Amino acid sequence: MAENKRDYYEVLGVDKNADDATLKKAYRALAKKYHPDMNPGDKEAEQKFKEASEAYAVLSDPDKRRQYDQFGHAAFEQGGGGAGGFDGFNFSGDMGDIFGDIFGDLFGGGRRRSGGARGPMQGANLRTSVRITFEEAIFGCEKEIELNMKDECTTCHGTGAKPGTSPETCPKCGGKGQVVFTQQSLFGTVQNVQTCPDCRGTGKIIRDKCPDCRGTGYISNKKKIKVVIPAGIDDGQSVRIREKGEPGVNGGPRGDLLVAVNVGRHPIFQRQDMDIYSTVPMSYAQAALGGDIKISTVDGDIIYTVKPGTQTDTKVRFKGKGVPSWRNKNVRGDHYVTLVVQVPTKLNEAAKQAIRDFDMETGNSLGRTEDKKSEKSEKGKKKGFMDKLKETFEDLDGQNEK
Repeated sequence: MAENKRDYYEVLGVDKNADDATLKKAYRALAKKYHPDMNPGDKEAEQKFKEASEAYAVLSDPDKRRQYDQFGHAAFEQGGGGAGGFDGFNFSGDMGDIFGDIFGDLFGGGRRRSGGARGPMQGANLRTSVRITFEEAIFGCEKEIELNMKDECTTCHGTGAKPGTSPETCPKCGGKGQVVFTQQSLFGTVQNVQTCPDCRGTGKIIRDKCPDCRGTGYISNKKKIKVVIPAGIDDGQSVRIREKGEPGVNGGPRGDLLVAVNVGRHPIFQRQDMDIYSTVPMSYAQAALGGDIKISTVDGDIIYTVKPGTQTDTKVRFKGKGVPSWRNKNVRGDHYVTLVVQVPTKLNEAAKQAIRDFDMETGNSLGRTEDKKSEKSEKGKKKGFMDKLKETFEDLDGQNEK
């Protein structure tokens, strides 16, 4: 009875203004979830499947949907919707095609399509890879690769048949390349289509195969192909070469060749998108007093002047010294350099004493006391940095007096 039925829009979980695509998407999800083949022996799932199928049968038909929106379930009581199907709904004809299309996608096959054998189809793509250096990826290059490619057999001219013979029309599919089979389901009769197993969709059968290509119509040959690698390409990206893939079917164009690029690592530089990063060491003296250091970039070495008092991990940006864009050759990234102060690991005694003297003049971080300095001075040991500096000026003054 109508009063025992749920609202069709509620069943599908859609709004009353839902379009055809939304209805179909909602029904596909429910049908896949509750289909009896997915839930063997589950009566509740079977009932929900029937409920969803009935709702979709009404709402997907413009006339039935208009009647339902006006009168509700009462519009289809007592034969108002015709005979057969779920409670008076007919799932043959166009509706059978609709359900056949949906369940062909879900469970294999598809609804019946008109037309003869397959038309021209593009061939499959071929894939290979090439390895290049870091610098080649930055500035671009050309590489030559060798691979096996299929060409039309010169003996049979691509027919696959022995010279003097011709392919015959497939008796199983009648040259259509497809076979139709009928399947009974809960919602009626559905016609599904599959590729013909005898001719594999070509619509032709080769009785006497070409001895050279063995009926394929193609011969495999090794070929050398030039690959132009654009500047700025990154590791893992691919270069597409048009119509260098597998031959097409029934006169269709060849597929494409996709060349994956593997970029080698660099001992100094690291890349992130269009920017390059590197680390450059500098000595204590260069960091404290400043000076010129040499910095390597992908464009060559440059001289950079370090400012006095530069701290370790200072970052310097060199604009336009990074990776060029492979879409716009006039755009380049930047090069970021991290300056790191090198700590000496091997010091002689004179160098150690010089550091101690320097430490005394810049804050005594080593913790030496004035008493220890006095004690060392009294015992006739080496004088401190300031003492030496004072004596130097005294000697200069004496020389000037003379």
